[in-house]
Amino acid sequence: MNEIEFTSGQMAGRKLTLSGEKYTMGRKSGLDITLDDDSCSGDHAELRMEGGEWKIVDHHSSNGTWLNGKKISSETLSLGDVVQVGNTKFVFLGGDLPAEEKPVARVQEHLAGPSASGDELAIVEKMRAHADSIRREVGKVIVGQVDVLDQILMCILAGGHALLIGLPGMAKTLTVRTIAQVLNLKFKRVQFTPDLMPGDIIGTDVLETNPSTGEKEFRFIRGPIFCNLLLADEINRTPPKTQAALLEAMQEKMVTAGNTSYTLEEPFFVLATQNPIEQEGTYPLPEAQLDRFMFNIWVDYPLPHEEEEILRATTGGARVEPQPVLTQEELLQLQSVVRKVPVSDHVIKYVTRLVGATRRQNPDAPQVTKTFVSTGAGPRAGQYLILAAKAMAILEGRIHVSCADIRRAAPPVLRHRILTNFAADSEGLTPLDIVKKLLEEVPEPGAEAYAGPQKR
Repeated sequence: MNEIEFTSGQMAGRKLTLSGEKYTMGRKSGLDITLDDDSCSGDHAELRMEGGEWKIVDHHSSNGTWLNGKKISSETLSLGDVVQVGNTKFVFLGGDLPAEEKPVARVQEHLAGPSASGDELAIVEKMRAHADSIRREVGKVIVGQVDVLDQILMCILAGGHALLIGLPGMAKTLTVRTIAQVLNLKFKRVQFTPDLMPGDIIGTDVLETNPSTGEKEFRFIRGPIFCNLLLADEINRTPPKTQAALLEAMQEKMVTAGNTSYTLEEPFFVLATQNPIEQEGTYPLPEAQLDRFMFNIWVDYPLPHEEEEILRATTGGARVEPQPVLTQEELLQLQSVVRKVPVSDHVIKYVTRLVGATRRQNPDAPQVTKTFVSTGAGPRAGQYLILAAKAMAILEGRIHVSCADIRRAAPPVLRHRILTNFAADSEGLTPLDIVKKLLEEVPEPGAEAYAGPQKR
């Protein structure tokens, strides 16, 4: 008699003997298999006996049903097949399987794909524990700010750069420095000032005498940008010429001095800070440069009990030093795995709808966009939404992306890519308010979105 064994989700480790002829599954109560899984639809899928064989049938679910890493509508099951509904996975069994087809091995094979190595899979499986360790180590120095930390980690795993916005004294610099320690990254900080020059960041050629030949020659002295994690503190306090010196480094991971280009050591990230209040004598970043930052992260006031803990910890005894959790090699491997995480057509369609809804020229744009938005987000916003959602999945030890991950990534990705007009300003609406309204109004694609042939 056949059975299924759950390998992830709330039912992980449990087996179910298939003694009937039909089993419905989803979040809705009253089904044969009720799953407490937000990534599942109410009536997600069905196991059905037909012609003496078991089939898995998708019930037009929002995130799809996956068989051996491929999205299906209806398929006959074979022994050892791995089925995924939302974040829940189970293996179809019937008697003893050969050793090479044990459930965990099949899950790794079918969900990760042939391009992921065993080492990479092992790191992903341990990433949830790593993420908890990172939060715990950072928490030795930084109280609260869990969302800020998670967003920075998402950005780093996705290989992006982030802009941290917050009032002075909100521990932005200390947070970045602590994350660099915990991730074992070479850290440099540059305080941006009105007299800072590009050479102060990149480095400069110095004329000196060669002691062996006596001839004069130029030697390049590397600037602080040659590191793994660069903190650009108060980036809006330096002129555009110096701000632009970061552009090549952020996009191409290299810098040019004179006629020579120098490749930066990977991983490389720029985390820049800004004060949102005091704008006198500042040079606001142009939209094209803002778009280079994957995330715009808001660092808010701590909660009252968190502020009490801050006051107690910072005015007392010796400071506790956080310990490294990941190596640079593991971080680079995780960045590589992020790109390999599969994304369903459903999620891609949802991202397309959400980004398109920010553009007032779009005939299907909601009324809030047509009334309050002057300029919407470009295609890079959609790319960053998907990469951020993949990174969120990796942080939680998952190899599956849902629309919930997209919604979680939307505020920091879209906040600085939507420009509001005078009508929004007069009503006190910020770009973040617009993003929140769009998340409420833009629905996930329904079954009608999949009519006709699909183009990949």
